[in-house]
Amino acid sequence: MADRTSSSITVDASRADVMAVISDFPAYPEWAGQVKQADVRTTDAEGRPETVRFVLDAGVISDTYTLGYTWLGDDGVSWKVVEPGAMVADLRGSYHLAEAGRGTDVTYELTVDLKVPMIGMIRRKAEKVIVDTALKGLKKRVEGR
Repeated sequence: MADRTSSSITVDASRADVMAVISDFPAYPEWAGQVKQADVRTTDAEGRPETVRFVLDAGVISDTYTLGYTWLGDDGVSWKVVEPGAMVADLRGSYHLAEAGRGTDVTYELTVDLKVPMIGMIRRKAEKVIVDTALKGLKKRVEGR
């Protein structure tokens, strides 16, 4: 498994409000720049998405794959590939949420392993772009509601 890329941001909203945006996968193309499509395939007993099929275009990483999700209430969510794509061999990540005064600290961690050879520095840069874009898009989406 490759090194994990991690970044954090503070969102001026409750953890529940942040999680509502995180769990609304069909809306991801509106705010998560690299996600072109996200279709919920199955839901868990609480009605939260359990498996989601993604179409991703992040420049050097473009693929279609399915992720499986584990929800931790309003504290966070983690995911891993359950159906790899043509390029993505493994993708694991998480959002961790913590109260921060009147807002929520959101930490996003991501690890991507590709089936195609790629220089580690380029792969890490792509991971960082995905993480930073997702956090900025999440903040804008949540605070704009």
